[in-house]
This record gives sequence, structure tokens and C-alpha cells, in this order.
Amino acid sequence: MRHLRIYYLVFICFTLHAQTEKNVDHQSLLWTRYYNILTLNDKWTVHSEFDNRIFLNPVKENLYEFRIQGRFKMNPEIELGAGFAYFSTATQDPEIQPDFNLPEYRGQQDLIWKQEFKNFSLQQRFQVEERFFQNANKEELLPGTTFFWRFRYRIQGDYTFWKKEHQFLKAIIYDELMINGGKNIIKNTFDQNRIYAALHYGVNKNIAIELGYLKSFQQRASGVDYFDRDIIRFTFFHKIYL
Repeated sequence: MRHLRIYYLVFICFTLHAQTEKNVDHQSLLWTRYYNILTLNDKWTVHSEFDNRIFLNPVKENLYEFRIQGRFKMNPEIELGAGFAYFSTATQDPEIQPDFNLPEYRGQQDLIWKQEFKNFSLQQRFQVEERFFQNANKEELLPGTTFFWRFRYRIQGDYTFWKKEHQFLKAIIYDELMINGGKNIIKNTFDQNRIYAALHYGVNKNIAIELGYLKSFQQRASGVDYFDRDIIRFTFFHKIYL
């Protein structure tokens, strides 16, 4: 009987959640990114990226960001990383354009576990982020910042179709879940889920390009408002060896 009561309570919780009214805003975006990998030696690399994101209907700036991180390869399977990111958000709604950009300062640490097979690799990433948003109202930026955590888990599969010396073509697919945490999170513990599929082409030893589609479903701070985003993402990878 005790187990039946537990199952019943879980069922009621899911039913109430499903019946909650949702306001979903559908958006289309283009993300373009330059990603640099500076290889120091067999163990250490420095990764930096510049990312610009725009809405497509209407065409309007969403945000741009800069990220830098150091990465340490413990062994062929385990890799650790830590870094910093700066975001400048123009707007999250292309119909609304404030007179200022909202800054975010973000620390991040992650662990990646890789498993290699013949033409396929499986990768799992566990990431923690410390996010500091500049305080603001609808008219201007205000002193101070608001802090909360975000926890991310991503599982990714890569399949190599063709490889010749430094050239290759592979498919990438992943699913990533993001959860918010901290005392400032009230109604949106669930942040978002991202599903991504792409083709990645290695042009030579130093250059690779990637084109993919990303589906993002994100809950906003109200708890009932959501972003449902269709995103085209293009990335230019540039490797430099010391």
C-alpha cells in the first residue's frame, strides 16, 4: 500500500504539471561562432570562442559572447576544463529592444568522459556554471548583480563517415539538459533542453567547419513562459599548435 501511495502522488504531480498553462514563444535564430584551439602540449590546450546570435524574423541582434578556458587531458578518456565567459544580451524578444545590453559574467568548470570505438565515439560532459547577471529594470542597468548556479549534462555521439590524413567528415548529435540552482531561482529550476545535429568537416590539420540545427526549449523565470527556438548554427574551428 505504501508503494501505491507513492506512485499515486507521483502521478498527481505529473498530472498537475501537465495541466499548467504554458505560454510558448516560437523563435528562429542564427548562431555564428569562431572557435580557436591553442595546443600547448599533449596535455594542455587553451580554447577561446566568439559567438554572435541573431533573430531571423525580424532580423535583430540577440547577444554576443566571448569565452576562454584552459583544458587538461588526464588520459585518453578523461578531460577537465575551467574558464570564464562574458555575455552581452541585447534582447530575448525581437519585438522588444531596450536601450541597453544586459551583461552576464560566468565561471565554468567541466569534466568530459570520452569512449572511442571504430568509427563512433561517445562523449558525456558534466558542467557547472556560476552566473552573475547585472541588475536592471526595463529602462536601465542598476548597481549589483544577481547570482545563480546552472548544472549541465550533455551526452553526445560522433560518427565518422570518411577520413583521409587530416581531412574527415563526421556527424554529431547530442542532447543536453540544464538545471538552475540557488536561492534566486523560484519557478524555473528547469532551465532548458537542447537537441543538436550537425555535419563537421575537417578541411585540413588546422581548419574545420560545422553546420548544424539546434532545438532549444527553455523555461523563463515566470515558470509559465517558454522559448521554443529553432536555431541554425555555423562554427569555424581554428587550431594552432605551439
